[in-house]
Amino acid sequence: MLDQATTEAITRLPCWLGSIEIAPLSGGITNRNFKVTTGERERFVVRIGRDIPEHGVMRFNELAAARAAHAAGLSPEVIYAGDGLLVSRFIDGRTYTPADVRTPENLERIVALVRRCHTDVPRHFHGPALIFWVFQVIRNYLQLLDVHQANHFGFALAELAARAQWLERALGPVTIIFGHNDLLAANLLDDGARLWLIDWDYAGFNSPLFDLANLATNNELPPELEEHMLEAYFGATPAAEVRRGYAAMQCASLLRETLWGAVSRLTSSIDFDYDAYTRDYLGRFERRWRAFEAAHG
Repeated sequence: MLDQATTEAITRLPCWLGSIEIAPLSGGITNRNFKVTTGERERFVVRIGRDIPEHGVMRFNELAAARAAHAAGLSPEVIYAGDGLLVSRFIDGRTYTPADVRTPENLERIVALVRRCHTDVPRHFHGPALIFWVFQVIRNYLQLLDVHQANHFGFALAELAARAQWLERALGPVTIIFGHNDLLAANLLDDGARLWLIDWDYAGFNSPLFDLANLATNNELPPELEEHMLEAYFGATPAAEVRRGYAAMQCASLLRETLWGAVSRLTSSIDFDYDAYTRDYLGRFERRWRAFEAAHG
């Protein structure tokens, strides 16, 4: 929705040299997004969003990650940031769907993009950076739901906490990389020549297994494509301990996404069906949890 206050805030930005046209962009579930077209027909995306402490979203970190990702050749250029607004160049491309991610040739390109994120972005990152440790995120969400007595979905909070603790132990030692940590299909754009990775709200240092598990579970990869993804990323068939850690991260990723929906229902003003989102991911988590428990319990 484009209200008067939003129009004025975007119009006042110092990065415009003349008149602009503003149009809402659909799809955002953390921020509000708008396309701006200048008199010279240049196009930009304006993201409106301040810090979201309950989700660990800190805009200084998002900005540094977006700039580093651009320098690494993964993400569009940021041209302005300030006062809860971030302006980047518009990519004229197709937003992926989960079905696109499940196409083998696309998945190979995505894995290569993710690997470049892990290795190249930290080389260009300036200043302090956050760590995204999914198990701490889960603990924080469970505490928030408990404190606010906002258990709309009837979660057994203590049981979920115990499951998360078990998954964290099962993960074992990890390698640290720089992760995107939000590999929904909508954060992948294809301009016909290359892929782009956008939206760095949750970026931070992490295990590579989280991004791989997040990519697989968010886009419901079938087992054969999961195998292909893992072998493509690691360059070989993963060892048993890597597979166990990956399976634990799959459960953790799905649980985090479930609780993200529940907390967002409590705190977000964005017009989005957080109820349906939460229930969908809860079902996915329960199915994956049962499989993990059967294989590794």
